[in-house]
Amino acid sequence: MKTIFYHGGRGGHRGHSEGNIFTHASDADRLNVGQKKCRKFFSFLFLFSVSSASSVVKNVMNLLLCLFLLSSCYYKAPLLDSEELSEKTKDSLTYLYERHYTWDTNLEVVDDSIALERLPIKDTFIQLNKGDKVVVAEFAIHPADSVDSVWVKLAHTQDEQGWIREVDLKRSFVPTDSISQAIHLFSDTHASYFVVIFALFVGVYLLRAFRKKQLQMVYFNDIDSIYPLFLCLLMAFSATIYESMQVFVPETWEHFYFNPTLSPFKVPFILSVFLFSIWLFLIVALAVLDDLFRQLTPAAAIFYLLGLMSCCIFCYFFFILMTHIYIGYLFLIFFILVFTKKVYRNIGYKYRCGHCGEKLKEKGICPYCGAINE
Repeated sequence: MKTIFYHGGRGGHRGHSEGNIFTHASDADRLNVGQKKCRKFFSFLFLFSVSSASSVVKNVMNLLLCLFLLSSCYYKAPLLDSEELSEKTKDSLTYLYERHYTWDTNLEVVDDSIALERLPIKDTFIQLNKGDKVVVAEFAIHPADSVDSVWVKLAHTQDEQGWIREVDLKRSFVPTDSISQAIHLFSDTHASYFVVIFALFVGVYLLRAFRKKQLQMVYFNDIDSIYPLFLCLLMAFSATIYESMQVFVPETWEHFYFNPTLSPFKVPFILSVFLFSIWLFLIVALAVLDDLFRQLTPAAAIFYLLGLMSCCIFCYFFFILMTHIYIGYLFLIFFILVFTKKVYRNIGYKYRCGHCGEKLKEKGICPYCGAINE
C-alpha cells in the first residue's frame, strides 16, 4: 500500500512513503504557532495582572475610605511635643481630649439639688441648687472607688468648693454655653415626651380639618413646591446622623456637647455633615416660608405650617428610634427615593397655564380650566 507523505516547506513539496497518511508542519509554521500561543499566554498574564492590580487597587481604596471615615469620626489628639507648652497646659489639653472638658470649664446645675463632698474631710457636704454655676478646679483619681475612679473638684465660690464623681457630674450638670443647653433641653426625656404629644395632637387636629375642608398638607395635598418635603427629608437625615453618632461614636458627640460650635469646619467629618444639614435646614425653611405665603392665604399658611412642624417632629423621633435599631437607614433611602420621584415629576412640567397658573407638560388645552395655551 502506498502512503502519501506531505511536507510543507517554503514552497511545499509532496513525497511518498509507506505507512499511513499524515501531515508534517515546517519550522516556520511551528514558530508561528508558538508565537500565537505565547501571545495568548502573555495576554492572559497581562489581563490577569491588570484584573489583579485593579482588584488590589479597589481593595486599597476601600481600605483607605474606611480608614478615612473612621478617622474622620473622631477629634484629633492634641500635639504635645512643643517645648513652648507648659506642663499645666499639656495636662489641660490631655484632660480636654480624654474627658472632653478641662480646668476652668463652666457648668450649671440642672438637678433640683446636688451635694459636693468636702474631701479629705468625710461626711461634710456643700449643697448646690438648680441654676447654680460652678467651675472645674481640679481632677483626682481614686483607684479604690468601685463606682467611678475619676473625681472632679468644683468651685461655686472661693469658700464653697467640693468633690463629685465624674459620672454624677455629667448627669447633674450642663455646660453654660447656650448651644450645649439647647442640646440638653432638646434631648431631655420629659421635653421629648411633651413635643411628641403636642405633635400628635396637632397632627390629628389638622388631619380632621384636612378631611373636612381639604386643607393643604405636606406631600398629600401639597403646595406647588418641593421645599416642604425637602425640609422633612433634611430633618430625617439630620436625625439619622445624630443617632448614628450616639450609637457608633458617642465620644465625638460628647466632645461636641462640651465644646460646641456652629461652624461646620475644623470638626470631624461626621459632625461637619451634621452641621451642614442643620444650616441647610434653616435655609430651606426660609424658602418654604417664601413659597407658602405666596401661594396660600395667611390662615391657610398657618395651618400648613402647623402640619409641617408636626411632620418634621415625627420624622425626627421616628428616624432616631429606627436608626437606634439599625433600620433607619433603609427608611431614609426610601424617603430619598420618594423625594427624587417628586422632583422628577415636577421637572416634567415645563409650562404654566396663562389663565389659572397650573403646571402643564405641553402647550395646548389646560386640563384644569380649559383655556388654550399657545
